[in-house]
Amino acid sequence: MRLFSKYKRGPLEISDSASVVLNIVFTVLSLSCLLPVLLVYITSFTAEKSIIKNGFSLFPEQWSLMAYKTMFDQSLTTIINSYKNTIILTVAGTFFGLLIMTMYAYAIARKEFTFNRVLTFYAYFTMLFSGGLVASYIINTNVYGLRDTIWVLLLPGMAGAYNIIVLRTFFSNAGTESLIEAAKIDGAGEFRIYYQIILPISKPALATIGLFLSIAYFSSWFNVLMYIDDRNLWTIQYMLQRTMREIQTLINDPDFAASEEGMLLLLDLPNESAKMALTVLSMTPVLLFYPYFQKYFIKGLTLGAVKG
Repeated sequence: MRLFSKYKRGPLEISDSASVVLNIVFTVLSLSCLLPVLLVYITSFTAEKSIIKNGFSLFPEQWSLMAYKTMFDQSLTTIINSYKNTIILTVAGTFFGLLIMTMYAYAIARKEFTFNRVLTFYAYFTMLFSGGLVASYIINTNVYGLRDTIWVLLLPGMAGAYNIIVLRTFFSNAGTESLIEAAKIDGAGEFRIYYQIILPISKPALATIGLFLSIAYFSSWFNVLMYIDDRNLWTIQYMLQRTMREIQTLINDPDFAASEEGMLLLLDLPNESAKMALTVLSMTPVLLFYPYFQKYFIKGLTLGAVKG
């Protein structure tokens, strides 16, 4: 049986039988990729006793919401504030981060810009060398005075050198030179060219970098651990991480585990299911928004294709 037809002035055509086989193979591969995700969701709703007895299973013996109850075992005000702070950081950080990085990338992508090489080297240098965690902490707290403010969670992540280099490369290879020259002849200034020409044709790059930024801000918890003492400024990820650490502390405490009260509590206290619940709460927003950005990823892959 031939899988491919003869080559006749065009691409190879796949026969009907081969198409059926390929569809079955890719369906199986897709399901194999979905099974681990499904297992994570199911385990997060599985009772801890069932996990200890039978291990991880797609068909648990006993269902339970204890993991999510434990994750959100905080006051309603704390939960609402945590979600509010996370949403504000994600939206504002993504918007202003894209604004700053696209303006920087557009400037260094223009060959006629006087400080092109200097600013490119400045961005590239920060990718290779960093002052370190201690220096960053001293600068953010003692010099800028950002400790216990929402600005310390927002500002440091706005301009990433790697993202700037990616955007610069995209702007340089997007074939906009003729459009820019035509706009200049018509009297357009740099800001108008940037806003009305560069940004509209850069949606694939903006969607990609925007998704990276939004995931980074949504998943941020380490900066809260370092800089924030005020509970009103906690993010939802930090609140969940803190709850998970408290569970681990109780489990690893030998005195608590030896007591009668501790033994009874540890039987119902979620550990593995709580880890899965934390994973579910972290990745679900990304899974919900990814289909919207996917069309821009596909467009970005075909952007440099040669037309026949």
